[in-house]
Amino acid sequence: MKKIILIGRSEAGKTTLTQALKGEKIHYHKTQYVNHFDVIIDTPGEYIQTKGLGAALAMYTYEADVVGLLMSSHEPFSLYPPCVTPLANRDVVGIVTQINHPDADLKQAERWLRLAGCEKIFFVDSKTGEGVWEILEYLREDGDVMPWEMPSSCQNS
Repeated sequence: MKKIILIGRSEAGKTTLTQALKGEKIHYHKTQYVNHFDVIIDTPGEYIQTKGLGAALAMYTYEADVVGLLMSSHEPFSLYPPCVTPLANRDVVGIVTQINHPDADLKQAERWLRLAGCEKIFFVDSKTGEGVWEILEYLREDGDVMPWEMPSSCQNS
């Protein structure tokens, strides 16, 4: 699978999405530092929210194949400047999270991500799993066998 780095403000759903992508039970966990997993890099929201730490995020993107800019569906504003995606020098996708939130405005979140330069946008609810498989399919490379394609005798091993 391609390796993805998840970037977004605190409480945008990066760690919850990480848990969903890994097939783990969802539980709240505040990310305090950059977490490297096999194919996911989970970053603290403070890195994008603090000018001095933004440069560190740029450096971490070089360790990934895909950059995922996360935005909660009920954000009051966007932290991403217009046309920022070329700076990453890799594929950049937008991920709208918390799509079933009562205050969700999916179109506004999508507009902000497109303004940042994201051409591919995913809509997910990590708690229900909605849209998570689409991200997994996007990250899939030739030869990858997904859990839902494995024979049932191998899944419980």
